[in-house]
Amino acid sequence: MTDDNSRLAVLIDADNTSPKLIKEMFEELAGYGTLTVKRAYGDWTNTHLSGWKEHLLANAISPQQQFAYTSGKNATDSALIIDAMDLLYSGNVEGFAIVSSDSDFTPLATRLRESGKRVIGVGQRKTPKAFVEACERFVFLEVLQGDSATPGQATEPSKDDQPRPIQSVLTKALNKVDSDDDDWTSLGALGNHLNRTDPSFDSRNYGFAKLGDLVKGQPFLETKTVTGASGRGQLWVRLKRRRTGAETPAEKAPAKKTARKTARKAVSES
Repeated sequence: MTDDNSRLAVLIDADNTSPKLIKEMFEELAGYGTLTVKRAYGDWTNTHLSGWKEHLLANAISPQQQFAYTSGKNATDSALIIDAMDLLYSGNVEGFAIVSSDSDFTPLATRLRESGKRVIGVGQRKTPKAFVEACERFVFLEVLQGDSATPGQATEPSKDDQPRPIQSVLTKALNKVDSDDDDWTSLGALGNHLNRTDPSFDSRNYGFAKLGDLVKGQPFLETKTVTGASGRGQLWVRLKRRRTGAETPAEKAPAKKTARKTARKAVSES
């Protein structure tokens, strides 16, 4: 998340996005800043966009009309890209939310980030990885749809897009991120590392509303809360260590063998 005072432009590829989760999407994006620009692009004379009309007024979205001048060419994409560059040079926003599952917006996301702007992508799980990786953060619409699911139960992605095993993800991250002498890592540092390495990482993919809930629910991790000078507690996490004195069967076997040898030697010397 970012400063609530950051101004964001939300640019929606209506030709490529369903309006069903618009309310949930805006609630999600509000966590990244103030949504000062909200525009949806499409050919509004086309009947396939009729479902959008009631959502435009209800959510203060400005519809941007773009006729399909040439068959096979996506004029909507071009109009969105031109507006994004105009907004970039105007200097009136600090970040962009590009709502589409279309890889054609990959160069735009890259260009905006090169100019120091935040880019939040929103789209379906089918979104090509190139576009996902070009964004600072990418939110899957299917995750927003599953926000009302029972806590601890993950949303069901397709078989081709299962989230990576969480133990592998968190173990690798904790081994990479800076930690103190006892291997404790703050939750904030862990979250930043996860988002930098995978813009689409989301604890909700694993059935937990927040990263803190996710790490607390893993048997291979241990957590502690440290209260700072401000009186606010901060969660820290590390890989669970084996308790002192607790030996595995494999460790006990050599010790037992050594003890028997010592006993036999003592008998033979007596």
